[in-house]
Amino acid sequence: MIAMPEALRTVDVVRVRGGRRAAESDSAATEEPLEVRLHGQPFAVIMRTPGADRELAAGFLLAERVITGADDLGTIAHCTDPAASHPENIVDVTLVNGSAAAVERLLAGRRQVTTTASCGMCGRRTIESLAADVTPLRAAWSVPSAVIVALPAQLRARQAVFDETGGLHAAGLFTRDGRLVDVAEDVGRHNAVDKIVGRRLMREELPLADFLLFVSGRTSFEIVQKAIYAGIPIVAAVSAPSTLAIELAEACGVTLVGFVRGDAFNIYTHPERVAE
Repeated sequence: MIAMPEALRTVDVVRVRGGRRAAESDSAATEEPLEVRLHGQPFAVIMRTPGADRELAAGFLLAERVITGADDLGTIAHCTDPAASHPENIVDVTLVNGSAAAVERLLAGRRQVTTTASCGMCGRRTIESLAADVTPLRAAWSVPSAVIVALPAQLRARQAVFDETGGLHAAGLFTRDGRLVDVAEDVGRHNAVDKIVGRRLMREELPLADFLLFVSGRTSFEIVQKAIYAGIPIVAAVSAPSTLAIELAEACGVTLVGFVRGDAFNIYTHPERVAE
């Protein structure tokens, strides 16, 4: 079995308090590259916090439209090549009915660049390739405002690594009545979402039409796109959405909520899903 790195590590720091300096220890969030291979060939490198790597890869490939569902996944496993220097940082994915020619086309259509933890679209060839290719979401249910304002505290209570490091984003999957059913932490907010979506994908539980997604940072185009591919009709966040995120949510039937703080929040699109 491959030993997985820890999500946090001890580092040396010099603390300055009131003009006094002291050498001490602290905890920092781990960031390491994860190489995703398709049929043994390098496809992408994701800077991430180790943990739930198979789920992260599955969610990432769904967002990249390499796969469209669990039926497209063959196997997904950490590298077992004894010659690899860091096999714990490599996952190899095989696709069902993925011919050699089809895999080559996928590899040829992607620039071989490092996807940073803060960027969900660095590996794309063109902006046009980001266009969502799904039917707009039609969920007719709604949640009371009380559910929305309770989301941050519930997610924060489950951010174990953040408590130690202060350096991780989090994403939480909630039921209609506001119950937290899944959470992921990562240095990249996109990765945290991919880990949750990938986990549900591998369990063949997509679409997530009866759930809400809540993220600890701002909401970008990529976050909304990942929610759409997973079938999640409500996305909320502590911070602001971007204009492109708002436009995509409006076009694709996603209720987008931002600035969820205290008893206040803003609804940017499809407000009918949030009741008073």
